[in-house]
This record gives sequence, structure tokens and C-alpha cells, in this order.
Amino acid sequence: MGNRILIVDDAAFMRMMLKDILNKNNFEVVGEAADGVQAVEKYKELSPDLVTMDITMPEMDGISALKKIKDMNPDAKVIMCSAMGQQAMVIDAIQAGAKDFIVKPFQPERVIEAIQKAMV
Repeated sequence: MGNRILIVDDAAFMRMMLKDILNKNNFEVVGEAADGVQAVEKYKELSPDLVTMDITMPEMDGISALKKIKDMNPDAKVIMCSAMGQQAMVIDAIQAGAKDFIVKPFQPERVIEAIQKAMV
């Protein structure tokens, strides 16, 4: 099972929290991006096994980035991350091909569960 993960979030603090959770659970964080434009570039460059994608970001939002990544690789595995109250966006993300979503603030066991499910 591949466990190379790209973390995409405009908040450095959130990326750090996710990275910490993933590293403690033997996942390899191969890259980080702060917006959707960087996410698409990094995805091309790194070919990660999975992407955690924030929904609300500058430059290009997570749903647009998800669609671009899915265009490049229809089998891409992407888990969306959202703050509370973004249910409509989460539905859009799932329809666009996201495997799952996790809500901020992150609960480590929920993050790992979502990733393990998506990797199957």
C-alpha cells in the first residue's frame, strides 16, 4: 500500500498538524502546497498516493484543484478538509471525485481512518 501524501492547506499551522499526525502513523509526507495552483503543480511533480486538500484557499480553491488533478489522473485519491459549516462545498467535492472529507480541527483517529479507507 502506498503511503506518500501531499498536504494542501493555506494555513501553515494546519499543514504542520496534519504532517505530525501522518508522520506518527508511518505515512510519508512527500510535499506541501499552500493553494490549489501549487497543489496541481506538486501533484504533477510528486505523483503522491493521496492528497489532503483544504477547500477554501487563495488563488484556486480545493474543489477546482481537485477537478484539475482528476483530469490529470482519474484514479487520484483526494480527501477534502473543511471547517465546520461547509457542508454544501463538501457535497460538491464528493461529486467532483473526493474520496472522503475530514473536518477541522483534525482528530487524529478520524484523519487516519479516512486515509486508510481511501487507500484501499
